Amino acid sequence: MPLFCQQCGTQMRDDARFCTRCSAPLARPASAPAEPEPPPYQPGMQAQAAYQPPSYQPSYLDQPAPFVGGEQKSKLAAGLLGILLGWLGIHRFYLGYNSIGIAQLVLGVLGFLTCGITSLISFVWGVIDGIMIFNGSIATDAQGRPLKE
Repeated sequence: MPLFCQQCGTQMRDDARFCTRCSAPLARPASAPAEPEPPPYQPGMQAQAAYQPPSYQPSYLDQPAPFVGGEQKSKLAAGLLGILLGWLGIHRFYLGYNSIGIAQLVLGVLGFLTCGITSLISFVWGVIDGIMIFNGSIATDAQGRPLKE
């Protein structure tokens, strides 16, 4: 049975604990599997400590970046800026990654002094960034807010 977020209605994987779109915690349906039963006692077994069912301890790595609020940036705009103007770092400025944007801008402008070599490097970097934005590898802006579709 598919699992859906109660907040935004997005379909999730069966093992998801948080919504990947709105970061809301997911409630398990009533048909979720119960905890495993302890093994039955058999004569001749050694006494064991009380059975402890396996428990899941969530860690900070399992949770998506918290959505802090404010305006979400557009995934489409960031990806297109990366592909079309990525050699100037415009998409990085748009997402709030100013230091990386400055590095791409400097490489792009230095192309006038290096016969276009650094501009070519910056162009390829920008196109790869744009593709990564579209496929979801870059999914948040500098403040940790998820990019809207």
